[in-house]
Amino acid sequence: MFYDIIPKLKLYGDKMRVAFCFLIFNLLLNANDSFITKMEYAKMLYQNPRGIGCDKCHGIKGNGKIIAKYKEKGKNKYLKSPQINNVSKELFFKSFTIPHKIMPKYFLTYGEINTLYQYLQNLKKIKKGK
Repeated sequence: MFYDIIPKLKLYGDKMRVAFCFLIFNLLLNANDSFITKMEYAKMLYQNPRGIGCDKCHGIKGNGKIIAKYKEKGKNKYLKSPQINNVSKELFFKSFTIPHKIMPKYFLTYGEINTLYQYLQNLKKIKKGK
C-alpha cells in the first residue's frame, strides 16, 4: 500500500519521508471506523429493526398513530399505538422484554434498544430546537 511510496521519497530527503509518515499516521489514527453516524444507524434501526419498522406503528417521531380502523357492533373503533418518545428509559427497555398482544418481539440487543431510545430522545430535542 504505502510501503512502495516511502522508499521513493528518498529523492526528496528524510524530512519529506517523516512528513509523509506523520500524515499517514494521523489519517489512520483519526479515521472513523464507521461509514455512517450513530444517528444514521439509529434511524435505520428505527425504520427497520427486524423486518418491520417502529415507525410503521409508532410514527416517524414516536408520537403514536392509528394503525387500523374497524367497526365492532356498529361502532367505529381504532387500534392506536402508544406514544413512545415520552416514556422513561426503564419503561422503554421493559417494553421490549414483556410480551404484547400486537407488537412483535424483535430480539434486539441492549445496545440496539439503547440506540433506539437515544434516537427518539434526540428527535425530541431537534423538535424543540435545542
